[in-house]
Order: sequence, then C-alpha cells, then structure tokens
Amino acid sequence: MIDKQHIIDRFVSYVTIDTESDPKSNTTPSTEKQWDLANKLVEELKAIGLSDVTIDENAYIMATLPSNVDHKVPAIGFVSHFDTSPDFTGANVNPKIIPNYDGNDILLNKEEGIVLSPDYFEDLKLYIGQTLITTDGTTLLGADDKAGICEIVSAMEYLIQHPEIKHGDIKVGFTPDEEIGRGAHKFDVEKFGAEWAYTMDGSQVGELEYENFNAAGAVVTVKGKIVHPGYAKGKLVNSMYIATEFINSLPRLETPEHTEGYQGFFHLHNMKGAVEKTTLEYIIRDHDKSHFEARKEVMLKLAEELNTQYEKEVINIDIKDQYFNMKEKVEPVMHIVDIAEEAMKQLDIEPIIKPIRGGTDGSQLSYMGLPCPNIFAGGHNFHGRYEYVPVESIIKATQVICKIAELTAEKYSN
Repeated sequence: MIDKQHIIDRFVSYVTIDTESDPKSNTTPSTEKQWDLANKLVEELKAIGLSDVTIDENAYIMATLPSNVDHKVPAIGFVSHFDTSPDFTGANVNPKIIPNYDGNDILLNKEEGIVLSPDYFEDLKLYIGQTLITTDGTTLLGADDKAGICEIVSAMEYLIQHPEIKHGDIKVGFTPDEEIGRGAHKFDVEKFGAEWAYTMDGSQVGELEYENFNAAGAVVTVKGKIVHPGYAKGKLVNSMYIATEFINSLPRLETPEHTEGYQGFFHLHNMKGAVEKTTLEYIIRDHDKSHFEARKEVMLKLAEELNTQYEKEVINIDIKDQYFNMKEKVEPVMHIVDIAEEAMKQLDIEPIIKPIRGGTDGSQLSYMGLPCPNIFAGGHNFHGRYEYVPVESIIKATQVICKIAELTAEKYSN
C-alpha cells in the first residue's frame, strides 16, 4: 500500500522549489535554480537505495534499480523533467490541499477572486471524493512534471521495499529544460542503458500516448519603409499591413482554438511590429508527416506570392524543424505500448490511447534510439494558475510503473 501522506509530502517538497526554465538562455540547464531540485533528487535517489546515481555537468540525472531476477530481462527506463514552464511563474508556489473534493468551486485566492470551477474545467468532476493539490491562484503548480518525478521516485522506493515484486534492471532519468524543447538534447542514451523507456508526463489517469505532433517553428520577417506620413504617397511601405495580409491569408480555422485530435494547425504566438519591420513567430504542427510538410510549403508560397505582388522581397521566412512524430519509431516495437496498456488494465485503469497534441521528451528520445511512449502523470491545466493534480492519480501512476516493471520481467521469464 502506497502511503498517501508520504506522496503528498514528497510532491510538495518538489513543487515548492522554483525550477522555471528560460528559452532565452544558452546554458544547460537554462536557469541556475534548476540545480536546487536536481541536487536534492540526487541525494534522495541515493537515500532510497538506488545504484549508480549520477548527475552530469548539464544536470541530467540517471540511476539504476538493479534486477532481482535470475533470468535476462531487457533494461527499461522511466523519464521525467524537473523544470517548469516559463509561460507562468513558478516562484513561491504555495500548494493548497483539498481533501475529499466535493465537486464545487474551489476558491484559490480570495483577495484576487480566483476560482477553480468545474463549470469551466469539467475534468474536476472526475475527482469528486479525492484529494486535490491546487495552486493558490498566483503561480503554476508544477505537476508538469514534478508529479512524474514523484511517481518514479516513489515507485523505485516501493519496489526496493517490496522485493517480492520481481523486475529486471530499471533505469531512472530526470532532465532539465523540457519545457523549452531542450530536455533530451544532451541526454546520453548509451549511458542510460535502457532498451526502451516511458516518460511519465501525461495528464488524465489512463493516458497512454505514442503519437505526437511533427513540429516546426517559423519566424516571418516583414520589411517596410518609413517615410514622413505627410509626404508618404507612393513611398511609404507599412510592414504591419503586409504582415496582416500574411496572417489573414492562412486558413483561419486551422489554429489551436479550432482544432482537436489529429488536426494540425498554424499558431501565431508572438508578434512585434513597426512600420519598418514586423516579426511574426509561428509554430507549425501536424501529426501527418505529409500534411506537416505541406503546411511549411503553404507559408513559403504565401511569402513568395506577396513578394511578387509587391515586386520586391518584403517577406523572409526562416522555418526550423523542432521534433517529429514518435509513432514511426514506436510502432516497430509496439510490445512496449502493449505492456503499459496491460499494466493499466490489471490495475483496473481504463487505457486512453490518443495522440499528444504537443511534444514530449519521448519524441526526441525515440529518434535518438530510445523508444519512449508517454504515460499519464495525473495533472491538469498545466502552465497556469488553474493547474491541479489529484493525489490518487499520482498513486495510480506510481502503481503503473511498478506493474510495468513486473510484467516486463514476467514476459521475458521463459
């Protein structure tokens, strides 16, 4: 039996350490404060009894729980990230514990009138009667992905305390900077030594994902020409108007707020403009590789058309691929998904197999030679003040890790 209060205490000890990453930094980790939790985790992994606990110069943490069976079992891994998103502050996190949630509004912050309501966040209704951990309305919580770290550490501790549960070698990996897309960039797959792994970085209980977006970033630079407006006829070129033409020429309904499931999108997430120069920053996403390539081509052709229309190069586009759909790397080894699905079923958890509308360390790791599906960590409403996680979900994810380890050893026992 996994102790509930122990889980709460461990999770709270993680989220109250600020580990926000910084996309503008060129260092790894991108912020010095990530070392605070990283160093704590190293000591904790040693304290619970793991072997080969290491942390490198970039704060990548690895450890091993040695096999307790005589037969050969493939080494498997579990991976989570300890940074939090720069989308919303992670400083001075003050978690609120809501025992026996009654299904009504939760007042997060009386002074600012911030309410977590099931009328808006309907998933709350799934957790009536459970213990929720929420924010105080002024920060994010950090369940993304400190819930995943809590689950992995707790599972390793439980397996050490219960040697009757048989398993092969289990590798643990914790990474910095996942939230800024660099979590796997310096991950040493060979050193890690696992044949496959799972990221514990999903949301709702039961989520099991082995498909994610193909992703690219596009910077659109529009050039204009400033002339005194009183004498501007035939001379002034306003880059902001041309940028508006570009924006409005892309499919209006192919944006995040109008898409779901496997549907891709163009997302304008930043814009800075003046007459002489306007910069648009887009992300391009699609699960289908051919559609993904077509989206990039649409943007390039649109720029070409506008340059022809204005009879000069007014628009320049720089498109860079970011990550790709892990499905291509996981499908040839689908037994690793099957084991996770069976683990959930044996724990009476209904598997929810669906595509990730985003990215994951698992995508990059899969292309680096470590097939790595994603499993639920339990949190909801990531990257903002309404983030919460049910304690029972953390416990269930911890149990799934233990069961995967057990089933893997059983599968290779003959």
